[in-house]
Amino acid sequence: MDKVYSPAEIEQRLYRQWEAAGYFAPGQSARGYAIMIPPPNVTGTLHMGHAFQDTIMDALTRMHRMQGAATLWQPGTDHAGIATQMVVERMLNAEGKRRTDLTREAFVERVWAWKEQSGGTISRQMRRLGASVDWSRERFTLDPELSQAVTEAFVRLHEQGLIYRGERLVNWDPVLRTALSDLEVLSEEEEGKLWYLRYPLGSSWVVVATTRPETMLGDSAVAVNPADERYRHLIGHRVRLPLAGREIPIIADSFVDPAFGTGCVKITPAHDFNDYAVGQRHGLPLINIFTPDAHLNALVPERFRGLDRFEARVRIVEELERDGLIERVEPHKLMTPRGDRTGAVIEPYLTLQWYVSVAPLAAEATAAVESGRVKFVPANWDKTFYQWMRNIQDWCISRQLWWGHRIPAWYDEQGNIFVARTAAAAASAARAKHGHEVALRQDEDVLDTWFSSGLWPFSTLGWPAPSADLARFYPTDVLVTGFDIIFFWVARMIMLGLRFMGDVPFREVYIHGLVRDAEGQKMSKSKGNVIDPLDIIDGIDLASLLAKRTSGLMQPHLAAGIEKATRKQFPDGIPAYGTDALRFTFASLATQSRDIRFDLGRVAGYRNFCNKLWNAARFVLMAWENAGSPTPAARAAASIGDRWIRSRLGAAITAVDSAFRDYRFDFAATAVYEFAWYELCDWYLEIAKPVLQSQDAAAAATTRETLAQVLETLLRLLHPLMPFITEEIWQRIAPLAGVAGRSIVVAPWPTPGDFPADAAAEAEMSWVMQAVLGIRQIRGEMDIAPSRRVPLLLQHAGERDLALAQQHRALLAHLAGLESVRALGAGEAPPPAAAAVVGELSLLVPMQGLIEPTSELQRLERRVQKIEQELNKARGKLANDSFVHNAPPEVVVQERQRLADFERTRAGLARHIEQVRAMAVT
Repeated sequence: MDKVYSPAEIEQRLYRQWEAAGYFAPGQSARGYAIMIPPPNVTGTLHMGHAFQDTIMDALTRMHRMQGAATLWQPGTDHAGIATQMVVERMLNAEGKRRTDLTREAFVERVWAWKEQSGGTISRQMRRLGASVDWSRERFTLDPELSQAVTEAFVRLHEQGLIYRGERLVNWDPVLRTALSDLEVLSEEEEGKLWYLRYPLGSSWVVVATTRPETMLGDSAVAVNPADERYRHLIGHRVRLPLAGREIPIIADSFVDPAFGTGCVKITPAHDFNDYAVGQRHGLPLINIFTPDAHLNALVPERFRGLDRFEARVRIVEELERDGLIERVEPHKLMTPRGDRTGAVIEPYLTLQWYVSVAPLAAEATAAVESGRVKFVPANWDKTFYQWMRNIQDWCISRQLWWGHRIPAWYDEQGNIFVARTAAAAASAARAKHGHEVALRQDEDVLDTWFSSGLWPFSTLGWPAPSADLARFYPTDVLVTGFDIIFFWVARMIMLGLRFMGDVPFREVYIHGLVRDAEGQKMSKSKGNVIDPLDIIDGIDLASLLAKRTSGLMQPHLAAGIEKATRKQFPDGIPAYGTDALRFTFASLATQSRDIRFDLGRVAGYRNFCNKLWNAARFVLMAWENAGSPTPAARAAASIGDRWIRSRLGAAITAVDSAFRDYRFDFAATAVYEFAWYELCDWYLEIAKPVLQSQDAAAAATTRETLAQVLETLLRLLHPLMPFITEEIWQRIAPLAGVAGRSIVVAPWPTPGDFPADAAAEAEMSWVMQAVLGIRQIRGEMDIAPSRRVPLLLQHAGERDLALAQQHRALLAHLAGLESVRALGAGEAPPPAAAAVVGELSLLVPMQGLIEPTSELQRLERRVQKIEQELNKARGKLANDSFVHNAPPEVVVQERQRLADFERTRAGLARHIEQVRAMAVT
């Protein structure tokens, strides 16, 4: 092995080998395990959120593959209707063209060409992250087979009366001229105004408050709260709508907040979602005053026609002021909805759209979660699911775009609708209706991207045709996703899966938090805190990082601040940490909180962990150089160190198994890290050194075997989280451990039974480790050079302590740097000495020539202060009746044991303080 671990030298080479060998395809096992990747947008690149959840999914997939399951991690990308269409439209704009300069067919061909050229970015980046997906099954939501599934789903739902066409309010983007889902709308608080307008009523008026005076031309009523005594006498009267000259009624509705403005509000059912609901209750007319690009249409007075909505606002306010119909204007903060792609203010807009009647589907999905057929992890997310599902509205599934699944509906000249699987089938239905051939035109709209992605768990497996894959892998085992799309995607997959497959699409839903920066801020281009995962893997120089962060900013004035912050945070750019360090960082951060704070300092720490593993492997390989393979007769009985490390490895395997079952990847990372770093590297390798260097060939052979077997097993345990370094080392270590196999990817998962618990060995080693740590603490605080050996005296030693000290004399001497170990005789006064306490045993390092008494007194008194603090904490807990009666019994017992231990330590320290004071006097 090379002396230095270099991830750049191994990662891409190993991935190519794995992919060529076909390791990622499902095996022949009867037991299947499947995860469907949330399909990223084909326009996208791998961001930190993708990298985080891909790490989690890959860890689960790799572990179950090693456990013998036929694993399918289904890859693919989403056609991302709006996002993709915008990318190509921008390209056309750069050429001086508009989308409408092309035919629909020509534009779609242009998008496909772009997709073929640029659509593989995510796939390439996933390979760099080590994702073990079955690339032979990669799907795209506009693939012919998946498009067929979308058409089939639409037709079936229409046949079942669950899809209909209706005129309702939608989120309308006037730049894209399409309806948007709620997920595609970002609402942020902005500074605005509240205008108080006078609506004439006879010789007086009523005053209404509004944030959108331009929509008054579409008003259908003025509303007051029926309990508001100020206006009760006006209910049923009619006011004259300024500028429009129409009369509209004053109605009573409990929706009105008497405390807002004057308590009178204008009702514009065609341009406000709340007003639409009021209008439905009262049978008010829907007056749509806007064109699709948010200009005023022919339903308004002629002088306002053709004005942009914001230009119209200015003109309307001017005329109202001229006529004395504005009472006052106040500053007002309001939530402004904007399209996430264009930044345009979203317009509630009355249009004819296609909808799914979701109430029956939602009831089935809710029942599935309530019955436990789908389990959320953490469990509290089911409350969010229920809240959404029980307040669900019909789903608008049509979009006014050219890129996407075109709605399979055709119209004749009379407006009759023929929903069919093909144009030929629609023509046949029309012919049957009319008795002759008629001209048909297909609906221009496409389906909401979420419609096709809602079919993803079974359309990727061949539905609507029956298939072996559907039988084997549906339902899938777990969905890994962020909490922000529980409703938009998770709920729809459950609804559609139950409707078309008769079963839920997954048994569990693991909900993870959102990746934020180290300060808890959302990562965004405008904040300048976005980090490309590949820049962490490969490294990036400062100039390139600055270019990435400042180019293409929507707000160019932010560039200077972003550059300053970046130079301060990364003066030399970002070093190359490698994939494994990044993946392990993600695993360690995978708690069950809503926010994941990402700090590059942790990546650096886990890069050191990679170095630690690499050096441990080099140590084991050197131990085996020229050792050959000893015969069974040449092996000695396992030493206490050998038995202890095997027992601890068994405990680590158990902990990792439990953590994976509970989706606590942070616990899994902690368990394997602590075993590898502290127990194997810090302790066992040091224990092994004198054995390997001794003349006892049989003992050395046993220790070499233990080293190889423990490291080989550790690599398999760690592989799901750190695939590359574990494979590179395993290829060299596995033969030494007597393990045959082509790759760690398909090696068997470790089992605790191979390394059974050894309580006796753990108890003995615990005593040795406490003694060594106590002596090391003395050496450190007394600044004794590591090369200087010191004598050790044992005081108040019981028979067990003496026996252990004598039995492990050589081990203590090696680990703690001792020249001798001796127990004080009965009644023998100890010399002045620095002390540490292990249980009831006092470890004394004579101070003669080693310490200065005054400094030692200060050290002991500091330790007494710390012990007193711990004593007070323990006493406080045990004096709390609530703790004693409500905490688990084992926790109370543990706290009482801690108190007793602290009291013994305090007593031992008191004795040694007296000794040092006596030394100071002499």
